[in-house]
Amino acid sequence: MNNPPPTGPENPGAPIVAVTGAGGAVGGRVARRLARAGVPVRLLGRDPSRLPELPGAVAAPPAPYGDGEAMRRALAGAHTLFLVSAHESPDRVREHTTAVDAAVAVGVERIVYISFLGAAPDATFTFARDHWHTEARIRAADVRYTFLRDSLYLAGIPAMTGADGVLRGPAGDGRVAAVAHDDIADAAVAVLLADTESADTRHDGLTYDLTGPEAFTLAEAAEELGRVTGRTVTYVPETREEAYASRAQYGAEDWEVAGWVTSYEAIATGEMATVSDAVPDLTGHPATGLAAFLREHPDSYRHLLKTG
Repeated sequence: MNNPPPTGPENPGAPIVAVTGAGGAVGGRVARRLARAGVPVRLLGRDPSRLPELPGAVAAPPAPYGDGEAMRRALAGAHTLFLVSAHESPDRVREHTTAVDAAVAVGVERIVYISFLGAAPDATFTFARDHWHTEARIRAADVRYTFLRDSLYLAGIPAMTGADGVLRGPAGDGRVAAVAHDDIADAAVAVLLADTESADTRHDGLTYDLTGPEAFTLAEAAEELGRVTGRTVTYVPETREEAYASRAQYGAEDWEVAGWVTSYEAIATGEMATVSDAVPDLTGHPATGLAAFLREHPDSYRHLLKTG
């Protein structure tokens, strides 16, 4: 692949932040916030048509994480890489490590990586293991880094609830301190600006858990959804066998279904119950709770509203 290097309005005298997933929910929010702050931004995304048009930003040619040459071209001249994890796949760790190696090869000085709460080689949530292996590769590289380990998204709570008003999964009575996309973006930008604006290295080598202000059970989440929608919403705890059976209808591959099921099981084991002060400490504002999120984002539960 012989993609041309990025060209456009970047200020060559200022540190450039390359933002991956810039057409997505987290990367797009981060890119917009950085642009408003006057930071030169390099936009990376799988679909160029989804990349936002922002002042001081330039879109890099398409560069899949797993294409080392394309990533090197896209990242050449960047000071910092804001690395949003790739879509889940059996090959995701290799894709991540290829992107990390490409960044180091072209002299990127710093990587801020969106990881996941409780990332560990033996995490119950199978996708959290991918994040641990990516973190390990970054730690071993000759690069400054900060890890932002976010909890489940608050937007995922209504999304996991069916149109029948049932939230089901093998989460038992466990708790989850789900976090808002906007809070993740605000925290990430606070970390990124600390270095790009003032060469402040206080976040180097640190890991921040990004969570909401409280941990709730899925039964409590169902009650909150019921209050905001005006209908009965219930949580149905499943066994592992029931969870796999109820998801078989989607025809997904085994590794993907395992990720879905184990995300609930990680709630049951307590691995999602962590409540951190990182969001308010980094951003200066309180983290968003479930009730506030639902008030502010009615589209998130539109499928639960009665019609006709």
